[in-house]
Amino acid sequence: MRDKKAYEFWFVAGSQFLYGEEQLRNVARDAEDIAAKLNESGRLPYKVVCKGVMTTAEGITQFMKDVNYHDEVAGVITWMHTFSPAKNWIRGTVLLQKPLLHLATQYLEGIPYDTIDFDYMNLNQSAHGDREYGYLNARLKLHNKVVYGWWGDPEVQAEIADWQDVAVAYDESFHIRVCRFGDTMRDVAVTEGDKVEAQIRLGWTVDYWPVGDLVEVVDRVEEEAIDAEYEKLQQDYTFARQDNSEEDFTKSVRYQLRLYLGIKQFLDEKGYDAFCTNFQDLKGLAQLPGLAAQLLMRDGYGFGAEGDWKHAALTRLLKILTHNDRTVFMEDYTLDLRKGHEAILGAHMLEVDPTIASDKPRVEVHPLDIGGKDDPARLVFTGMDGEGVDVTIADFREGFRLIFYAVDCRKAEADTPHLPVAKQLWTPKCGLKEGAVAWIKAGGGHHTVLSFHAKPEQIRELAALFGIELVEIR
Repeated sequence: MRDKKAYEFWFVAGSQFLYGEEQLRNVARDAEDIAAKLNESGRLPYKVVCKGVMTTAEGITQFMKDVNYHDEVAGVITWMHTFSPAKNWIRGTVLLQKPLLHLATQYLEGIPYDTIDFDYMNLNQSAHGDREYGYLNARLKLHNKVVYGWWGDPEVQAEIADWQDVAVAYDESFHIRVCRFGDTMRDVAVTEGDKVEAQIRLGWTVDYWPVGDLVEVVDRVEEEAIDAEYEKLQQDYTFARQDNSEEDFTKSVRYQLRLYLGIKQFLDEKGYDAFCTNFQDLKGLAQLPGLAAQLLMRDGYGFGAEGDWKHAALTRLLKILTHNDRTVFMEDYTLDLRKGHEAILGAHMLEVDPTIASDKPRVEVHPLDIGGKDDPARLVFTGMDGEGVDVTIADFREGFRLIFYAVDCRKAEADTPHLPVAKQLWTPKCGLKEGAVAWIKAGGGHHTVLSFHAKPEQIRELAALFGIELVEIR
């Protein structure tokens, strides 16, 4: 997976002076213990750093300013250990520019009936403080996350972990840079979009580069580098030469590896982590990138076919969210409308990456029948069984719209010997007919990102953080 910063999350407890200095020391002790044990649990993908107890408006405001200033901090976790007057949080919360999680918890899991007294009550007033703090955030119309329950519960920790991934993806979104090799496919509507609005709202920088500039880099790739990648490819995947001569097969595979190394060098040198290609714009290239695109997505780069820069960026964003686990660029390909078999067969001409393969992918070479170029090598495999989400993004005049539904995925019911592509079968949980009609009416396109790792709640949270319209089909 392409590198991300070493992110951390700052954790503070809210209180006030009325309880006395001894109780404030107890609040600080409890907050430090929670942060330490959350880190020790091994369930959180990013470190929690305890920053003590917040008791004054001035201190809270400065804390939030510091959060904004530190690039390594992806978000804030707050806990109202006792009762923190919410007015103290107004200015700092208004200034906060990063995601906020309100951890509605208490230090002890249960009520100590035999020993509970007023000192205990004064110290453990989360049930009281959470409501005060929640009122303020609701009045400020924050899109903050609320996680409720005992902090030591694995389910609560899993919720915190999921939110951390969303917060990091949100921050990383403002660093996503998409390289467009050529323009979008001619006469297609859904792949168009407002690149300036995408940068304002989503943080995505989208730049055009002539294919000729890429060709120069591709042509300079050294044979020794291709040799090394060819050997690694043989170790990772099965070579299936089939009806191709050994010379033609090897030539096609090596050219795709040339493309892989050339595109990777181009992206890395110019600071891009996503790209899109277009089979109508390949002047100077012998093949459309197939295996090359699959390998780059396997490495964590974003990709969009037919010049679809929006889904190149969305693929990269969701790969960040999911740590590149079973999250792939996808296309609605063809349908099974038989009763009891209703499903979408997802695939693409070439470019679905192997992180969802249930079998060992095969390297194969076949004609493409589109684009007028040489036969490209590609990875052929079958997807997997499981639950997931299928997500698309569309651009309307009034703004971006994120559309998704939860899906049940399964392997294709039979082999497709005459369709040598990577393939995945899925059905919307709401039903194929209901889901497809709602998708079409919402303006969802044929390109998507399919993820077995991302959760519906994470997609909702992303849309809320970006302030874009969300259509959840269920």
